[in-house]
Amino acid sequence: MFKMTVVASPTRVISEDLDRNIAYFLSDIGYIPRLRPDTDMSSIVSSAYFRLFKDCFLMNAERRWSGEELMAYLRTSRTTLYRHLNKLKSLDILEETQEGKTKRYRLRSGDILRAWGWVEVNLKIALEAYRKNVERIASLLPGAR
Repeated sequence: MFKMTVVASPTRVISEDLDRNIAYFLSDIGYIPRLRPDTDMSSIVSSAYFRLFKDCFLMNAERRWSGEELMAYLRTSRTTLYRHLNKLKSLDILEETQEGKTKRYRLRSGDILRAWGWVEVNLKIALEAYRKNVERIASLLPGAR
């Protein structure tokens, strides 16, 4: 399943602050709740979901992490970890591989730009399907050509 939020005007952060740019990006795509101008960035940056994306996947894009390694690194529960892993998998920005009995996770293709390319492909496919549905609806309207 591919699931993503698309906003008409994504936040464009004019800042050299990597954490702020990441936080607004994650907010815009629906991985984390919408950020308000008065959001405390320190609480966002210290959160498990932010650290999972930035520290584990973005800053270590080639590394494949097991769930146990991620829980230990983030000092979080299994439930919290898998809730956020599943969100990232639903965006199709994360890949899951099986090594024996262990599942491992990393950014898709081991690179944020290539991972984002997968997101764009999924968006294009979804939009084309919506377009076909709209065309079908239009063809069924009274007086349609």
